[in-house]
Amino acid sequence: MGTKKVTVGILAHVDAGKTTLAEAILYRTGTLRRLGRVDHQDAFLDTDAMERARGITIFSKQAKFVLGDFDVTLLDTPGHVDFSAEMERTLQVLDYAVLVISGADGVQGHVETLWRLLSRYQIPTVLFINKMDQEGTDEAELLLQLQKQLNEHCIKVCSMPQQPDNADTASGIRPLGTGTDAVSAMRTNASDSPLPCAAPVPVPDFWENVAMCQEDLLERYLDGDTLTWEDAALLVKERKLFPCFFGSALKVCGVDALLSGLSKLMKEPEYTEEFGARVFKITRDETGKRLTHMKLTGGSLFTRQSLKGQTADGQEWEEKADQIRIYNGSGYEQVQQAAAGEICSVTGLSKTYAGEGLGAQTEPVLPLLEPVLTYQIELPPDCDAHTMLRNLRQLEEEEPELSIVWEEASSEICAQVMGEVQMEILKNQIRERFGVPVSFGQGSIVYRETIAAPVEGVGHFEPLRHYAEVHLLLEPLERGMGLQFASAVSEDVLDRNWQRLVLTHLEEKRHKGVLCGAEITDMKITLVNGRAHIKHTEGGDFRQATYRALRQGLMRAQNVLLEPVYSFRLEIPQEQIGRAMTDIQRMNGTFEPPQTEGEFAILCGSAPVACMRGYQQEVTSYSRGRGKLFCTLQGYAACHNAEEVMAAAGYDPEADLENPPSSVFCAHGAGFVVPWDQVEEYMHLEAVALPSEKGSADEKEAFGIAQSSRAEYFVRERKETPETFVSEEELEEIFKRTYYQNSEPKSKKGYQKRYREEAPARRLMERSRAAEADRSKPRERYLLVDGYNIIFSWEMLRELSKVNIESARNLLMDVLCDYQGFNGCTLILVFDAYRVEGGQERVFNYHNIHVVFTKEAETADQYIEKTVHKIGKKADVTVATSDALEQVIIYGQGARRMAARELLEEVELTREKVLERIEKRPGSTQKQLMENDHNYLFDHLPEELVSYMEEVRLGKREL
Repeated sequence: MGTKKVTVGILAHVDAGKTTLAEAILYRTGTLRRLGRVDHQDAFLDTDAMERARGITIFSKQAKFVLGDFDVTLLDTPGHVDFSAEMERTLQVLDYAVLVISGADGVQGHVETLWRLLSRYQIPTVLFINKMDQEGTDEAELLLQLQKQLNEHCIKVCSMPQQPDNADTASGIRPLGTGTDAVSAMRTNASDSPLPCAAPVPVPDFWENVAMCQEDLLERYLDGDTLTWEDAALLVKERKLFPCFFGSALKVCGVDALLSGLSKLMKEPEYTEEFGARVFKITRDETGKRLTHMKLTGGSLFTRQSLKGQTADGQEWEEKADQIRIYNGSGYEQVQQAAAGEICSVTGLSKTYAGEGLGAQTEPVLPLLEPVLTYQIELPPDCDAHTMLRNLRQLEEEEPELSIVWEEASSEICAQVMGEVQMEILKNQIRERFGVPVSFGQGSIVYRETIAAPVEGVGHFEPLRHYAEVHLLLEPLERGMGLQFASAVSEDVLDRNWQRLVLTHLEEKRHKGVLCGAEITDMKITLVNGRAHIKHTEGGDFRQATYRALRQGLMRAQNVLLEPVYSFRLEIPQEQIGRAMTDIQRMNGTFEPPQTEGEFAILCGSAPVACMRGYQQEVTSYSRGRGKLFCTLQGYAACHNAEEVMAAAGYDPEADLENPPSSVFCAHGAGFVVPWDQVEEYMHLEAVALPSEKGSADEKEAFGIAQSSRAEYFVRERKETPETFVSEEELEEIFKRTYYQNSEPKSKKGYQKRYREEAPARRLMERSRAAEADRSKPRERYLLVDGYNIIFSWEMLRELSKVNIESARNLLMDVLCDYQGFNGCTLILVFDAYRVEGGQERVFNYHNIHVVFTKEAETADQYIEKTVHKIGKKADVTVATSDALEQVIIYGQGARRMAARELLEEVELTREKVLERIEKRPGSTQKQLMENDHNYLFDHLPEELVSYMEEVRLGKREL
């Protein structure tokens, strides 16, 4: 047996020969002793009667074989577009993929969908171009098409052999190990089924093309070094190389080359010692036992081992694995242990679901492909609807994309279906499993809803002895991104457990939009504020507050209705291209200029699914059977007839009692309901400051305000560093070396001399007078302050930050508010939040100053540099920081600099000037002045913290 475990999946467009290739692979590796055929209904992996009858793969299957040092699990997936969701589920557990392409058809629409999915899941891919024995196929032309439509690094390894693999004129094609050909002669396996390990013989320019995939390899190649299969394997693993093999699976031509290539181009994944598993499928065996199909991503799994998880609605569970099965086709081997890298099926688990992660695999995987049509399931008159609903829920476990819905108002059951073929399969499944003949009513389009601009949603739930308030920021994402959830709240504001609970409630259900009740998508939902009560908050309170916050945000948002869109390829006789283009325009579609191929014209474009339904029949009719229409789901786009759809739905979001947008508050010992549009008047926490709520367009441009979140960020790691001050001479020298190597800017030199001679008090008074004089001038003055640099430069704030960083931050904000009130400039205080994962830039007003929290991966230095560059030419800008590098940068941008020590001096001088003005006011007494004359930095702190910090300052207590 092989020592390296790897999982390989086979994917293809329907009728490309995928199952036939799987059959040939199993035959040539000795797993099968006889070749089966799809058209003969005896293929090894087509185990279901419906599959054999229709000649298509409906359910993914598993087989095992050994390839050199590799113990391979082969997963055969459905190729028909109606079963794409079943195919996508297997992608979660693949290490490598073999993408089969029909040489007779080339890159079809569904192939491009498969390619996008492989890219999304980052699966290394090898291509097998099948049916090359058919007339009219051209390797060079097909390779060019692959490079143009898929990836430029699709590189041919081997051409199609002139005769079948291991052919014998007397006995025909034989399984591996029975012949004496060059491949079977090189066996390094002691099992009864020896396997190919010799490398395939590549085309002459193969290694040159491999070198072109990466710059360092190209340099080695040009220097005369010989590239190896190890180099190529690394490129494949990193998805920088996509090897292409040409052949015919039906005639078993090129299969040996593919197998030999895989043995050289695959690398075993790294697995952790800690147990982890990914569930990718739920089925039931012939006796009705529930099977959880999973891949172990770490550690080992033993029978009777206890497993823990969480259901889709957030309920925790713990169950034992009764049996561990290793399937091979329709049969299986029962084992006592499964190791990392293996695909196994486990009985005894009743609450698992497809996409779930177990153990170290904590995060679930959400599918990308979903049905676009929903149908009413029509039951016989004597069938109990509630019993049938329970049965269908069981079926939904196995096929989650069905999204079984019970419509309470009409007492109807609805399901989402990919297409007509899947609908027929579902009818057969329901009849065979539950003994009920059902039919499907008229299908309707599955719409989605999203938003066009950021908005805050507030949910408050406070009946008597309950309390929770949640603030959510809803932001639009690009089409196809789905829903993303995050928290940007400090644990000082809301405990981590409550934050996790809010995120769980957001993820546990499909949330309705407010336009027509369709499911929402393509937005990021961030928890930005929240509050709990130390005695009265329970978990259910946050569920209510979270749901209400989301609905209230949607009610306030700029909502957009989305509809599914097909990407189509229409092959039509040239004389009918005009009719086709007119049809597409009538269907609100778009298309590229038509191309000609012989007698046919090719029209490619996109159109709404709602408009293209039934168009295949029209094409067949007016082309007299010569036209072909290929459609694949492109995604969702803004609905072309949104008003019509909403009117037909008649959805009233405020009448939806299961999804209320209102909040519940408490007064005089009783709870009362506040409508969604009045919640802001009652809420307890501060609202998010969105761009649309602040300032003029010029101010937004000056401050670099984007669509930003309001979040409570905190510093996780910060080194204490002494204040760094760069002298004016050093700055001048650096600036001259960098920008003025051949000339000396006299104006700057003169300015520096004056600057050095100024005392802090004089600078302060000059700036104050300049502020008064500049109020009538268009040129504004700005002071940008690097917040954390100042905190860790001022001793008192630095000591306070060791106790509570938020208190230090708030105190600095209050100090700068007083300073700005006297100085009169526009003050922007910047805190970096670049270590906060998923953090977004946030800008809000704090009294008379502007406070900025930078986005993820952007430091305060970078934000300040960007802002200085933007406003430095039309305003006087000063930057307060003691970061040496930042001083150099802002000096080069033409801004003044102020060290942290200087800012502290000016703050103290400001305080003295304020006291002087108060002293001059009539009625001011010495007692009042003495009461005001305490340490300024202790202002606004809680009384206990003031006492604590005073003891620290006097050395009576240690931090």
